[in-house]
Amino acid sequence: MTAIASFLRKTPVTRLHDYFTGSGFTSLPPVDWTKPEAELVEPLIKAVDDMDDREKQRVVMNASQVAALADEPGQNALQNVVINRQVFDTLEGANNRSLWVFLNEPDQFRKAEEVRYNDERRRGRSWSGFEVEKDRVVRRDAVSVADFTKAIRERFDTPHVHVDVFDRHRVILDDQECDLVQVAVYREGRPEDMLGFDANSTLSRRIVKPVFEAALTYEADTGVIEVVANTIADRRDLTAYMARDLLGIDFEEKHIPLREYHLGMLLKPFDFPTDVDDGIADVTVKELRLMEVGQPNERIVLETMSGADRTVWEMAEERIGLDIGSSGQVLSVASETPEWIVTRARFTIKFQPGPSGGRGKSLTLTVTMPHGCNLKDMTPHERLIGDKYLRRWGILTDGSDIGDLID
Repeated sequence: MTAIASFLRKTPVTRLHDYFTGSGFTSLPPVDWTKPEAELVEPLIKAVDDMDDREKQRVVMNASQVAALADEPGQNALQNVVINRQVFDTLEGANNRSLWVFLNEPDQFRKAEEVRYNDERRRGRSWSGFEVEKDRVVRRDAVSVADFTKAIRERFDTPHVHVDVFDRHRVILDDQECDLVQVAVYREGRPEDMLGFDANSTLSRRIVKPVFEAALTYEADTGVIEVVANTIADRRDLTAYMARDLLGIDFEEKHIPLREYHLGMLLKPFDFPTDVDDGIADVTVKELRLMEVGQPNERIVLETMSGADRTVWEMAEERIGLDIGSSGQVLSVASETPEWIVTRARFTIKFQPGPSGGRGKSLTLTVTMPHGCNLKDMTPHERLIGDKYLRRWGILTDGSDIGDLID
């Protein structure tokens, strides 16, 4: 009941009334919706707890869906696709907005889930980017979508495929937006058996057919298709089908190169320049992982904890003899003079307190040579700040980037 109680307490009573009275629940005990909100929530929690198991489980699942789009990435996903922005923008509270879309624009709610699915996996292990022709119009007519769907059925040997094609945008650097068309693909997988309990609480095996999801986006300004799917073969084939059936072009496999990160400047104390408008109070390197040239199988990790009275470079100078005044040669504490390479760095960006005071927020970035960065796991605003300063500090290079791409 914890998830349900949180859902009920964070959502306005008027919206909860819409949900419970309009969703066909038959086992909910009578609720006096005229009571003040402070007097209604606890009786409502008890009433939901007294519902039959099937309907109560539906409330649990719905609450989980609504909560998943009530954080910052979820709200951004909803803004991408909601139709009635005039109403949506006036609603107070993330749970309120999320549940309103769930009730009033269910198709758009599902598309918001698809946006989040894509963005959360963007630049991860299941992601690829391909360069195709710019300025193509994505076909949405019944014949083109049917051809695309047929190709997926044949490729994965499945009779059931569902495809959504819709417009959206993505926030990029300097709060600019790029326009995208997203294609969401659901396909039925092969039958699998799993253990479960039947209505008589008897343990038995049941046959289920899982549904697999994939997502593609096309940005006309850059001519880039990004795709999220399980394997590189799946991603390549889905991109080829989209290019042929929805863009009307031949697909020549041209991968977008990965972003590259360089950490050589962190072999000695580094001044992290920032803009006053961003409200950054301090940038501190908390961890360096170093590799000695010629010793690829060994690493040394230096980490400064909160309250440390010296920097990570001062620690490196004492512990391994790193000459922080030059290019990374060690001093006489070592028997030889190896050269070091920084292979990973973790640093914290601390922000000034907000108008209400208190402790300012912080953003922790972890960069691993040559292509790794935790920016993909952060909120859109955090990604914008991190992206901006990784470029400015020379850690993120732009030589291989096309548009707002590739990690």
